[in-house]
Amino acid sequence: MGSIHKRSIGSAYHGEAEKNIYEIFQEAKAKAPSIIVIDEIDGLFPNREEGGEVDRRMVGALLTCMDGIDQKIVSPSSSIDPPRVMVVATTNRPHTLDPALRRPGRFDREIEIGIPDACGRHKILEVLLRKVPHQLTAEETKRIADKTHGFVGADLLALVREAGLRAIKRSMANSIRTEEMRLESDDIAQALLTVRPSAMRELHVETPRVTWADIGGQREVKQRLVETLSWPSKYPDTFHRLGIRPIRGILLYGPPGCSKTLIAKALASESDMNFIAIKGSDVFNKFLGESEKAIRDLFRKARAASPSIIFIDEIDSIAMARGSDQDGGGGVADRVLTSLLVEMDGIEELRGVLVLAATNRPAAIDPALMRPGRLDRIMYVGPPDLESRAEILAINFKKMAVHPDVDVQALAALTDGYTGAEMVAMCQDAAINAMHRDTHASCIEQQDFVRAMDGIKKQVTPQVLSAYHNWRQLVPVQSV
Repeated sequence: MGSIHKRSIGSAYHGEAEKNIYEIFQEAKAKAPSIIVIDEIDGLFPNREEGGEVDRRMVGALLTCMDGIDQKIVSPSSSIDPPRVMVVATTNRPHTLDPALRRPGRFDREIEIGIPDACGRHKILEVLLRKVPHQLTAEETKRIADKTHGFVGADLLALVREAGLRAIKRSMANSIRTEEMRLESDDIAQALLTVRPSAMRELHVETPRVTWADIGGQREVKQRLVETLSWPSKYPDTFHRLGIRPIRGILLYGPPGCSKTLIAKALASESDMNFIAIKGSDVFNKFLGESEKAIRDLFRKARAASPSIIFIDEIDSIAMARGSDQDGGGGVADRVLTSLLVEMDGIEELRGVLVLAATNRPAAIDPALMRPGRLDRIMYVGPPDLESRAEILAINFKKMAVHPDVDVQALAALTDGYTGAEMVAMCQDAAINAMHRDTHASCIEQQDFVRAMDGIKKQVTPQVLSAYHNWRQLVPVQSV
């Protein structure tokens, strides 16, 4: 078996790299049957249109050698059958290879080694944990496998190693002897905060620490979101029997400051799904074609790390109505939108990937995104009602020193029309008012909150709410 890597073919002299490639193939033919392994072929033989002169010569040399594998060796006395030489290449970026390499007669077979499912991850963990002293039960191991969406074998190994380091630190802090040290479920839980799936490392990945309990109100939106994510996995037979296709996309819309982004983070945290957050600045690039490539790469990696959530905050900046960008029709914004539509239409099925978008300018979004099969559901996230405002105050009061006589219900009634963000701002202003009243104040009193309300200017007017209502009447997809 021979192998091709940078050290085996690299050279500072002109033509030496191509010569080395020819020699490797000639040696393989002489020792047939043989296998030539090219590890990380994308780094050695990239697309000729994107590489330099050396890359073009090396790809050309490889193509010539592969085309010559099937040629018979002719000698003066006889014609011998073609030598049995097989070329095996590995890559995790097949889309970057030169297209000529993937034609019949060269790399005839493409075998995808996918990311293991929960059952596969469970078996890998069992093998890894055999070498580690631990106190994990079979149920705990299964639970870890269920939570590590998108992890490959190397990621699980990194997870166990990181957990082992944490176990050692814990044992040293508690003066536990090395031979008595055992890996615990808490060590794994802490390691999961830092170890990410390989497919996600090039993306802007967040690990949200927001739960539903951190968000006051919005009960119906929360319930519908949980159903959207949990029902396909909880009732797969019913979905198949009734012919129900899982939701591909959800749009959260409503006035600014009404917890749309918090809801998205809580959804990812509560569902244990990989969470990829992007915004316009992550996509747009001054170089031609790079913005569209960013969209393609985003969805490709989300598929690889599924189940996952792609959260597009302020989607109106990415998917604005075509022809509305400043550089005219056919500009970069139009091309980005087209790429987004192509990915959501599912030339490659969006299995295990949910697109969750948020905006406070829904009318600015291109109508093509609002068709069934793209953003299938739109959910209005409006200002909190009386009960929700009381919940928001109660959540904030847990983090503050508030006088026992402060009347939460009375404050909730006085803040009619406030958004969640304005409620939080009022609490902060009340704390500052308490300090103005007494720099050594032990707690915040009712009067501090009442004074804080005077400085809050409500942003959501009846006209704003009416505009959202009117827009909703024009959209052809289901609304909540």
